[in-house]
Amino acid sequence: MFPLHPQSSVPLVTQIVKGFRQMVDAGELRAGAKLPSIRQFAHSHGVSVYTVVDAFDRLVALGYFQSQAHSGFFVRARACSSAAVPGNAAQHSFDSMWYLKRIFENRSLRSKPGCGWLPSEWLFTEGVRRGLRQLATTELDFGGYGEPKGYLGLRHLVRDVLASREVLVSPDNILLTQGSSQAMDLAARRLLKAGDAVLVDEPGYANLLFSLRFLGARLIGAPRTPTGYDLDVLEARIVEHRPKVFFTQPRLQSPTGSSASLAHLHRIVQLAEKYDFIVVENDIYADIDPESRPSLATLDQLKRVIHIGSFSKTISPNIRVGYVAAAPDLLEELARLKMISGLTSSELTERLAYSALLDGRWRKHLKTLKERLATGQQHLSHVLLGLGFELFTEPKAGMFLWARHPCISNSAELAYRAAEQDILLGPGHLFSVDLEPSPWLRFNVAWGQDVALLQFLAAIKAP
Repeated sequence: MFPLHPQSSVPLVTQIVKGFRQMVDAGELRAGAKLPSIRQFAHSHGVSVYTVVDAFDRLVALGYFQSQAHSGFFVRARACSSAAVPGNAAQHSFDSMWYLKRIFENRSLRSKPGCGWLPSEWLFTEGVRRGLRQLATTELDFGGYGEPKGYLGLRHLVRDVLASREVLVSPDNILLTQGSSQAMDLAARRLLKAGDAVLVDEPGYANLLFSLRFLGARLIGAPRTPTGYDLDVLEARIVEHRPKVFFTQPRLQSPTGSSASLAHLHRIVQLAEKYDFIVVENDIYADIDPESRPSLATLDQLKRVIHIGSFSKTISPNIRVGYVAAAPDLLEELARLKMISGLTSSELTERLAYSALLDGRWRKHLKTLKERLATGQQHLSHVLLGLGFELFTEPKAGMFLWARHPCISNSAELAYRAAEQDILLGPGHLFSVDLEPSPWLRFNVAWGQDVALLQFLAAIKAP
């Protein structure tokens, strides 16, 4: 093996990654070779298990290692990585968790252009404080669990919000959830079982992809385009795999920032009817879209579409309030699943969201937020293009840009280099169906003016 130097200024994680990479590149460790277990390596080198987990995590992401269930880690065949066994969730277990761990462990990082949330000063902080003061003077029943479907006042308000988007639904057919993540998890657990084929955006929402892998679903990518979907490829994959569900984010999609055209939305509804599958529409960025555009739920009126929204992005990530709107029978089943898994959601949090949404300054907040995001889009697009990056599309609105640099073939490596400089990037493999190395990066435009980030990107050179 190779020695480690605890007294070195180079972090131990970096030393481990470098040591294994050199052994693989030199042919000292050949493809398929079994590696020592995490505990074995930690014990033999006198380092913590956590340090080794982090290093192995990075090596999986970089395409050097792969993990096999109940067997351990093996050297990956790098020359033909596409030949790796598809659909094996365990193969990418550490890689999948990397993003989640870093997102919540590294909030203290100086620069966060790879994160999925807005800076505190961009959120409705004062509205939340006013809501807290108001709640403090309200008589609440602290002895109960609250309504299974969530606080009725907020469900009425969601009904009105959806009506303004031409989605007609009763408050009884709205289920409040702990953010959109719980909403999508409930839908997945109700509609899928292990081995079922499920369509997902390619690239798509990372947390959803992780969740579906853990459920044992077979992920089938629906390629995104700047105007929506590659419809020919999409229908061909529907015919081949006969998916039960399509999880998609038509509006201001994460990670690409793209929005599907009206014609593409109509075609999705037609395909769902023709091939008999359910569409789960993630529409959590509707509030920050300056354009008034229809959703899949608008066109379908919840016949085959399950519509999901959230207030966490615009009020505060700590306000874990999302919602599901669906056909009556399906909504009741989702409500039962919610009760089985977690009883009810927090009425206190739901009342706080309700108060914020009724605040007289709410509309002004949304207007300001849209303007700041538009400015952020313009600025970061200009910067990235000037640095030689290619943009997937230029959305003009929303939180994200999807970009790649001609000198970078694997953005995971760039992300790890950035982390060493206190910068959190969003490497493209985390948003892909197969988790294969990718040159793409997701940028959050709200964090795009950081000087350290711009200096780091300007220094990119061919490996």
